[in-house]
Amino acid sequence: MDIESLKSFLAFVETGSFTRAAKQINRTQSAFSAQMRKLEQELNVSLFEKEGRNLVLSEAGLALRSHAEKLVGIHNQAIHQVKRYQDKHPFRLGCPEDYNDKILPLVIQTIQQAKPTCSIQVFSEPSVKLREWLDEGKLDAAIVTRAPDSEEGYWLASDQGVWVTSKKHAIKLHSNNQKETLPIALYQTDCKYHAAAIDGLTKRGTEYQLLACCNTSSALRAIIKQGLAVGAMGAISTCEELEVLTDMPPLPAVDIVLLTGANGHPLLDKSCIEQLTQNSETKKPTR
Repeated sequence: MDIESLKSFLAFVETGSFTRAAKQINRTQSAFSAQMRKLEQELNVSLFEKEGRNLVLSEAGLALRSHAEKLVGIHNQAIHQVKRYQDKHPFRLGCPEDYNDKILPLVIQTIQQAKPTCSIQVFSEPSVKLREWLDEGKLDAAIVTRAPDSEEGYWLASDQGVWVTSKKHAIKLHSNNQKETLPIALYQTDCKYHAAAIDGLTKRGTEYQLLACCNTSSALRAIIKQGLAVGAMGAISTCEELEVLTDMPPLPAVDIVLLTGANGHPLLDKSCIEQLTQNSETKKPTR
């Protein structure tokens, strides 16, 4: 088993998709598929199997995963020790603006403790854009939102969607907690809270005006704080000037995770990942 085949195999483990895995390692999907077939032929086992419409790891694939992670980890550690100048390469970290205040500092603190001389470049973009940049090799890691039932990435925190209004300029709701036409401000349509908010209001029969769609939490908070609209966002993104509304349509919970690039970066080695995971596990809720 050559190390590149194992890295490609772990790219599938990380993404759960031949298409995204191929993008991360800068190969065509056909070349990636051929590499996986060759690995299966070398081991004389099937590493993947169909589960509904999805492709998942077989029992043999699950067994290979732990060994592949160890072998690639040892390989990366060897590269790290021999080529220490790589530590001076900037670590490119993506993080949605929503998590800049409460999640980003914890991740950077862990990395800084592991390597005090690290150099980190932070890019604030929505999760969808950060995934694209990660696939294109523009980032070394990204803090993103995932669905609670997904196992993608390394768990950092959970967030619950909430409806909020301004404490100083609260929009007056009727006794049934509905305005005749309720002005709302939301994130862009690719946000899970956006679709859930619209769906919830529609099912409740609430008339609403979608005043604004924002791609940053600061813009969304500014509109809500001025009393121009009520909004839907994660509880992590709220601030002291905002008040959480009750008796509104339910919003989903999401997980916040760290995704890493297929090629890895010397700063984000096995020990650093383990430290991030340990710090997160102490805060992980019981489901």
